[in-house]
Amino acid sequence: MRDPLLDLADELLKIAKGHNLTIVTAESCTAGLMSQFLADAEGAAAHFHGGFITYTKQQKCCALGVPAQLLREKGAVCREVAEAMAEGALRCSEADCSAAITGVAGPEPDEDGNPVGKVCIAIVRRGLPARSWERNYGDAPRDAIRRAAVADALQALCEEVAGKSRG
Repeated sequence: MRDPLLDLADELLKIAKGHNLTIVTAESCTAGLMSQFLADAEGAAAHFHGGFITYTKQQKCCALGVPAQLLREKGAVCREVAEAMAEGALRCSEADCSAAITGVAGPEPDEDGNPVGKVCIAIVRRGLPARSWERNYGDAPRDAIRRAAVADALQALCEEVAGKSRG
């Protein structure tokens, strides 16, 4: 049986091809899962530039330029950090659109006290402001939280690339 996340990734890259756009990712709690599905999707070579796995606060700063002060003040799991990750991924690539995911997949709350299941996602299209939101997937198993976050991010990217999210 085919994985529904691969179907979403295929759909995203088909839409990206139709609009001649490329994609990059920045992932924390999903540890590259979104990138894996995009890399396996049809059209990856032409429309998926790659991704950044920034699991720690330090790596978010080093690889994506997330401000250390923001991480100190807000912690790693907030909309502002997700936006900074998505913007950093665009800054560090030639892609047109990016998605970032940061959160707590468990099994324990993070060092800042964020609960298991709290995830923030951001989408940025070059030249436009970031869109971000917070989700709470509850005290689900790690894999379920990661898959739900990837599904939400891929769906939002489909809408962004198709131009449906901005009216």
